[in-house]
Amino acid sequence: MALRACGLIVFRRHCIPKMDNSTIEFLLLQASDGIHHWTPPKGHVNPGENDLETALRETQEEAGIKASQLTIIEGFRKELNYVARGKPKTVIYWLAEVKDYNVEVRLSPEHQAYRWLGLDEACQLAQFKEMKAAFQEGHQFLRSTVS
Repeated sequence: MALRACGLIVFRRHCIPKMDNSTIEFLLLQASDGIHHWTPPKGHVNPGENDLETALRETQEEAGIKASQLTIIEGFRKELNYVARGKPKTVIYWLAEVKDYNVEVRLSPEHQAYRWLGLDEACQLAQFKEMKAAFQEGHQFLRSTVS
């Protein structure tokens, strides 16, 4: 049976004055384990928890951002399936916008650094093609549906 995890692709928008546009920046956390990979906040589902509850809990635990500080973007859900440490794994992500552009990120001991990055930089740091695709699809979804 595949391991199951859930998380949020947390983003913020930097509005550019006098332009009808905004820059989308994604939050990536660097794991403090031996691999040091960069991903959005995510974690395994606890008994009695639904997937979205897991994603919200993990975001608070790993980045210090509470559910009340986020807006879940309706209509986007991305499921990634891959092999991690020799076992199949499924990770489900939702898009979530921080309500305050300057929200404080407080890392758990599981992570050693964080960055807010534009799409290209986020894709460069995300080592796995499935995660890159999730960022690209999330960015396209936001550009096409969110004003």
